[in-house]
Amino acid sequence: MKMGKKNSDWLSFHQFTAGPGLCTSQGDAEVKLRMGDSGLAAETPLTVNQMFTLAVERFGDYTALSWKEGGEQHKSLNYREYYQTCRTAAKSFLKLGLQRYHGVGILGFNSAEWFIADIGAILAGGFAVGIYTTNSPEACQYVAENCKANIIVVENHKQLQKILQIEDKLPHLKAIIQYKDALKEKRPNLYTWAEFMALGEDEPDAPLDAVISSQKPNQCCTLIYTSGTTGPPKGVMLSHDNLTWTALSTSRHVRLTDATQAQESVVSYLPLSHIAAQMVDIWVTMRVGGATFFAQPDALKGSLVNTLKEVRPTAFMGVPRVWEKMQEKMKSVGAKSSAVRRKVAAWAKDVGLNREAGRTPFSYHIAKKLVFKKVRKALGLDRCNKCYTGAAPITKDTLEFFLSLDIPLYELYGMSESTGPHTISLPEAFKLTSCGIEIPGCKTKLHNPDDEGNGEICFWGRHVFMGYLNMPEKTEEALDAEGWLHSGDLGKHDQKGFLFITGRIKELIITAGGENIPPIPIEDAVKEALPLISNAMLIGDKRKFLSMLLTIKVNADTGDPEDELAAEAVEFCSRIGSNATHVSEIAGGKDRAIHTAIQEGINKVNEKATSNAQRIQKWIILDRDFSIGGGELGPTMKLKRPVVVKMYKEQIENFYKELATPTTPDNPLPPK
Repeated sequence: MKMGKKNSDWLSFHQFTAGPGLCTSQGDAEVKLRMGDSGLAAETPLTVNQMFTLAVERFGDYTALSWKEGGEQHKSLNYREYYQTCRTAAKSFLKLGLQRYHGVGILGFNSAEWFIADIGAILAGGFAVGIYTTNSPEACQYVAENCKANIIVVENHKQLQKILQIEDKLPHLKAIIQYKDALKEKRPNLYTWAEFMALGEDEPDAPLDAVISSQKPNQCCTLIYTSGTTGPPKGVMLSHDNLTWTALSTSRHVRLTDATQAQESVVSYLPLSHIAAQMVDIWVTMRVGGATFFAQPDALKGSLVNTLKEVRPTAFMGVPRVWEKMQEKMKSVGAKSSAVRRKVAAWAKDVGLNREAGRTPFSYHIAKKLVFKKVRKALGLDRCNKCYTGAAPITKDTLEFFLSLDIPLYELYGMSESTGPHTISLPEAFKLTSCGIEIPGCKTKLHNPDDEGNGEICFWGRHVFMGYLNMPEKTEEALDAEGWLHSGDLGKHDQKGFLFITGRIKELIITAGGENIPPIPIEDAVKEALPLISNAMLIGDKRKFLSMLLTIKVNADTGDPEDELAAEAVEFCSRIGSNATHVSEIAGGKDRAIHTAIQEGINKVNEKATSNAQRIQKWIILDRDFSIGGGELGPTMKLKRPVVVKMYKEQIENFYKELATPTTPDNPLPPK
């Protein structure tokens, strides 16, 4: 590693100051906490065990976790039982040989066992390590090796197979536990959940208590692996204080109520290997004594709304794709309703969108009674006054659609490296397309702002991570010499301090002509102009002009892309005189009417382009939509641009082949 000025500054600041520095890349090290002099930043640091025991003291008899067994029977644990079960799991881990600062990998869908394995691992002095369920065996091996996993907890036979394929390459692995379904084969060091829990049942308390009392708030307890869209995944080290303090600050910011007043309830369905789900479902909920209900494993394939209707949560976090799917479903139902109903709905949506902050016209009350209440009930959100969106960019169209139904979506912004949230919108601090204001005790700095005030967003606060495990260079790239976390995102503040994300430095397209183009605004404009488009991805880095890959909205209740068009897409097609009902009838320019309509939509977007370089010159409709299973979307449905570029290399290269004439039937150049 070259020792430039910045490097030597950084090393001297972080390694040669008295006591621990603000960051580290060593799993067994301690860090200096970013304590403040007053307010929340000055709160006493807690370990996970301390936060949990406080929750047990205050909320012992309140329901903590609830789920359906065998799809029907409801089961639950209160806070006292939950804590004791986590302690038993911790004793079992110790008996299986879990060593201090070694990982416990957890590979499966959200469940009580997932939470218990996670917290049990932390109490026992190990690292809780969520592994994405979509990971290949090789990707699982990378994570397990990186965190020196002693134990891996899997959901079922399918996930077990991945680990069995790689277990001989994992020298630290001592045991595997399967928490759902009966074992299909007996093997040494393979346990059912019941067998695993039985190991710790009669173990004495003293050894576990000794481990717990040696833990400090400034030590690592959880690893979150970035999904690795740019290079190998990085293990984000989160300390006890990162988790317990961020849970406190977030719960205060969004004004969650303690269970002693009115119990909050949430539905757990987003991937727990991601920090957003862990923070909401495990830690924030524990802080206020809330109840977490587990969705069915097919939640994202269509069953989520049924769970929402049963649970009627008071707070709900959806990634943009979840809100978009709800929007598409509601539009398709709306398209089939009577003309009178459609008129009433349109009027109510107009009232909802035009309601000024602080003013509630009489028409709003009528609209609420006729439409808004019914819509909320149909979605299971009738008790939910806190609906959030985050983890990926959301379009203004979707935000306005829900706002028009009196369901404001509060955007939150942050990253794994900030233990989840950094800014969150609030009812009284809400602006469309803004990510809101900082959670208490945190600060934002815009690094190297341009003439319009756009700079790299940098974070400061006790939510900032410790560093990347065993990656000192990457840690140094993320944290500067003063300890500010550099997000890699571009943003600006308005006069009132609201944060707006304007792009991502790594996603910026720099054309062959040297023009910097953020892709998301152009992609969103295309999706807004053309309601049949599901995903739009702009291409043009180091190229002479911009081109675009498009996918069509399909019936994706199964979560995998189908060929059959979504109702909204069919409606669009029939409106322009096409009878198409399947993607295969459209892809590759087969349907002239649709082709012309898309070109007209692209032309409209191009008319608003700030420069010629920002015009889309060519495009193609791909023959299937992007999906998690297909590899184009990450676990939180975020577009994996480098993956898409590789997958559709041939189509992209075709855009830029020098042709005698620049017009092809599939991609005519827009008129100048």
